[in-house]
Amino acid sequence: MSGAGRLPIGRIGRPHGVRGEVTLLPLVDVDNDDVDDAEILSVGAVFDVGSRSLEISSSRRHRRGWLVRFVGVETRNDAEALRGTVLSVDERGDAENPDVVGFDVRDRSGTVLGTVIAVEPNPAHDILVLADGVMIPVPFVIDVAPGVVTVDPPEGLLELYRP
Repeated sequence: MSGAGRLPIGRIGRPHGVRGEVTLLPLVDVDNDDVDDAEILSVGAVFDVGSRSLEISSSRRHRRGWLVRFVGVETRNDAEALRGTVLSVDERGDAENPDVVGFDVRDRSGTVLGTVIAVEPNPAHDILVLADGVMIPVPFVIDVAPGVVTVDPPEGLLELYRP
């Protein structure tokens, strides 16, 4: 994206265990009320690490940071190869995000889940806010057509993000 910078999210530390988990020190201000590090580091969030993209498969708080697993990082050696690298995301302007406020949100089967009333910016990924308060992270959007956003959330996600 032209003109877009990189927003550093965290620095990967040493491996934790033998199954690809790494320590992560957040580089965002976790005391800032506008930034929820648990939301930034949620399952499904995708980050850039150099020229590679990594998707979080699990994350949990640990001491002053986090323990994180990424899809495709299966061994201690895989995790060690990431040590010292920085997770980052594109800083996107509003003009680059499609305006989906007022669109119906449907699942793969066509069932209407609600209407988008807001798109909340988030460093890891934006979140669609539906009229009933349900929040759906943008990585689960599989299609945007005029007036309709189609999503494929994992089982239980809508209940998890319901207020």
